[in-house]
Amino acid sequence: MIDTHIQTISRELSLKQQHVKAVATLLDEGATVPFISRYRKEATGTMDEVGVAGVRDRLNELAELDKRRESILSSLTERELLTADLKLALQKAQDKAQLEDIYLPYRPKRRTRATMAKERGLEPLAKIVFSQRGINTSAEAKGFVNPGKDVPDVDAALAGARDIIAENINENARARAAMRTLFVKRGRFVSKVAKGKEEAGAKYRDWFDWNEPLARIPGHRALAMFRGENEKLLKLSLRPSEEEATELMRKSVLRGTGQDSHEVGLALDDCYKRLLGPSIENEIRAEVKKRADIEAITVFAANLRELLLAAPLGQKRVLALDPGFRTGAKLTVLDAQGALKEYSTIFPTGSKNQQKEAARVLQTLSTKHAIEAIAIGNGTAGRETEAFVRELNLGIPALLVNESGASIYSASEVARREFPDLDLTVRGSVSIGRRLMDPLAELVKIDPKSIGVGQYQHDVDQTALKKSLDDVVEQCVNSVGVDINTASRELLAFVSGLGPVLAQNIVNHRDEQGPFSSRRDLLKVKRLGPKAFEQAAGFLRVHGKEVLDASAVHPERYALVKQMAKEAGCSVADLVSDETARNKVQIDKYISDEVGLPTLRDIMAELTRPGRDPRAEFSVFSFAEGVNDISDLYEGMKLPGIVTNVTKFGAFVDIGVHRDGLVHISQLSDTFVRDPSEVVAAGREVEVTVIGVDTARGRINLSMKNTVEV
Repeated sequence: MIDTHIQTISRELSLKQQHVKAVATLLDEGATVPFISRYRKEATGTMDEVGVAGVRDRLNELAELDKRRESILSSLTERELLTADLKLALQKAQDKAQLEDIYLPYRPKRRTRATMAKERGLEPLAKIVFSQRGINTSAEAKGFVNPGKDVPDVDAALAGARDIIAENINENARARAAMRTLFVKRGRFVSKVAKGKEEAGAKYRDWFDWNEPLARIPGHRALAMFRGENEKLLKLSLRPSEEEATELMRKSVLRGTGQDSHEVGLALDDCYKRLLGPSIENEIRAEVKKRADIEAITVFAANLRELLLAAPLGQKRVLALDPGFRTGAKLTVLDAQGALKEYSTIFPTGSKNQQKEAARVLQTLSTKHAIEAIAIGNGTAGRETEAFVRELNLGIPALLVNESGASIYSASEVARREFPDLDLTVRGSVSIGRRLMDPLAELVKIDPKSIGVGQYQHDVDQTALKKSLDDVVEQCVNSVGVDINTASRELLAFVSGLGPVLAQNIVNHRDEQGPFSSRRDLLKVKRLGPKAFEQAAGFLRVHGKEVLDASAVHPERYALVKQMAKEAGCSVADLVSDETARNKVQIDKYISDEVGLPTLRDIMAELTRPGRDPRAEFSVFSFAEGVNDISDLYEGMKLPGIVTNVTKFGAFVDIGVHRDGLVHISQLSDTFVRDPSEVVAAGREVEVTVIGVDTARGRINLSMKNTVEV
């Protein structure tokens, strides 16, 4: 079956079979997506992480389909219902819907109206009526009247026959496939306000009377209406017109105009209203929901990737502030490695005496610890605290930091383990400071859903969401690389081939034996064997005697690099530091069955910039001075901002007023924009124009067009 799956995936994803097979084999051997995409390019045809993950996911889907197929075959065999033709049909089924349609007539079911009619001996009558030979149905039904079997008259006999016919049509695979196609092509997504819920459902007012083709409804709108339905504020229907549906069934089933065809027509109407219509609508609902989930998860993942790969300030001494009006700002001092040195509470927005004391503390600590940057949480009192700090003219950049999820970290097991004796608010301040220094290293400590860069994250499939976001975190961590001697357990856990247990063992070994002096020292870590070493080594950085240990060159290629150095007449260290020496290396001569040009080019790139960080250089950003509240805004005002969230309908931008503004997709550019992600990304700095302010509802409309009419 695996060969069939490889052919299927190759066709669906437009990939060569040999490359799909290579990925499948490597995954089966325990290789990770980052390892395969980085260090096995020749085998996979230089497939990137997204491509490798796509093959992995489709293999898993097909494996689940096989599992369900085997379960069905086993059930049919046990009940002695499996025929050669049925087995062949099940084996040929290409998707779950087709598989379940074939199995439906044989599936064990509760007692239905049709099964009860069969128990009363009415199945022969149903077959006679359904044959539609122009018979007198009333006369035929008289022979099935039997008060002892609860068939008191002709009407009861015909009603039972219709129940059997309706169920048989509902269980017909061809009829279901045709109806499914009609729903997909002609279905409408209709939303109405639930009776008496007009006031309670005010936030869903846009969908009180909505009607849109199913094929065109965007995922974010579908999810919003599904949420309204779950809250019992909206009533939804996802069907074509009843006339179209019943006409389709009549054309395929009715074969005359006699009494028997009339009875079949009644059975068809009942089948659609009671069985087939609701059944297919449930399937379509699930499909629309799945499609909307995929769209939302894809957007969430893209936003998360941008945030995780945001430019790091780097190893600088930082003073961090978690602002607050009533409780003051929690202040922490961090050294260049992120270790907590000192903490306190100041009141930058308090009384004059409190502000005076706050200024003294900030000046004293900044001098005492030679602070290089001040990180300020962007939540409550953030802009006010920022303004206070700037007015002190300390000669140190004061930077607002997105604090979404900091409170989640503060109460987490990770924070309790790291700072067992500190108050939650102090832990939050530490997290804000570390986010400025290295967003990736700090954000991996919390659930990605808490970071606030997605929409409808609580409405989508939670298993699929977690899997996608974990993939993003893993990709980001491994693309940046991890210093094994400074990384936290949480960061190490996302390194290819490690996981939580080995990450903890590495930290334990580091604590007990001191810093790692080489990558090879990893093999001394408890339970870390050759396979884990193979998968992880290239993504871990060790700054020791072996210069390649600090690069992304995998240890399996060290011998190759030493050959290159020998050819250039220098040491490996010289090869790294001297461009002239590197230019002497003729990489074509090192091509072999295992090592091709893609790997050789990667190696040369690493020798040019060992352990290079793919993230952008850090730049200082400042919001507009004097604009701290929504009441400070007016139409036509131009402001700097930072994109916080990108959706399919636009982008949300933080302009420093404690409430993000929306740049609708139609306002992102002077030219047509199909997808907002083509123009903006989370974390990007932009200039916007205010085009609308609704203070009462807290809504801000922005534009990024060059020419804006207000």
